[in-house]
Amino acid sequence: MKKFLVSMAMAALAAPLFAQTTVPARLAVIDVQKVLTTSTQGKAAYERLKKLQDDRVAKMQKMDEEVKSMANDLTTKKLSLSEEKQAEMAKAIQEKQTAMQRYAQDADKEVTDARDKALQELDGKIKPIIDGIGKEMGLAVIFNKFESGLIYASDAIDITETVIKRFNESTPAK
Repeated sequence: MKKFLVSMAMAALAAPLFAQTTVPARLAVIDVQKVLTTSTQGKAAYERLKKLQDDRVAKMQKMDEEVKSMANDLTTKKLSLSEEKQAEMAKAIQEKQTAMQRYAQDADKEVTDARDKALQELDGKIKPIIDGIGKEMGLAVIFNKFESGLIYASDAIDITETVIKRFNESTPAK
């Protein structure tokens, strides 16, 4: 009976050792941010977002110039205008400033939504490529290099360049 219990204990302790040999123990890391900023599609998405943001900023600057011009007009003509006309001009300036603030909020939301949508689309296209490379290389785990709590990773396990190359080859930039 004692031999049987010792044998069972040894088997129980050895079981994890045998189980570990059946699972691939290879791992890799990927710098997703680098994929997004250096891939053809990532660069194209960045340019589209930059153009959208630049257009919104230009319109904001134009609105700001109009408000400043109206305020300058009020200041220079203040002595020659009636109180009623001054109040009317001040109200118009206030309304323009409110419209400008609303536009800024709407533009910010529009740019944020466009960025989120672009990232989601890129993620949907990159993920299958990463999965394919992982299966091809027999990897058990692929970590996001800078968002996984990883402190150090050898360049030998970094598959970022491979992912960028395959991603660029798989789909043309839009």
